[in-house]
Amino acid sequence: MANEGYANCRFYVEIENVTQAVFTEASGLQVETDVLSYEQGGNNAFVHKLPGRTKVGNLTLKRGFAKGNEFFNWYASIIQGKIERRNVSLAIYNPKGELVTKWTLVRAFPVKWSGPQLTADGTALAIETLELAHDGVKVE
Repeated sequence: MANEGYANCRFYVEIENVTQAVFTEASGLQVETDVLSYEQGGNNAFVHKLPGRTKVGNLTLKRGFAKGNEFFNWYASIIQGKIERRNVSLAIYNPKGELVTKWTLVRAFPVKWSGPQLTADGTALAIETLELAHDGVKVE
């Protein structure tokens, strides 16, 4: 079977293996390695490129504002000095509902929470944003 693309709208977020409310957006799933340049003595025409430190990006989740405050409460515990790390998974599915791949952010914790922007004449969905830092990504 040839490789095929998948729609970016069929994804679910799990926190500690519990599927959470519907998210409208997930971004920042990235791993990046710095490149170190090494100039070798006696060879002025060439610079060696070597892999350096690898960094993982923060994951930003957006969802329609829900009645429960579990995400704000999770973030508030950080403010109070209680760091509660949780594994967070992001799974993408094909149109038949079959799992395509699943990324797990290891030992994630919230570093930013944003409530919805409210306007008196607005009709858009109220969006809550949670940004998570983590120790790394595993792919299933």
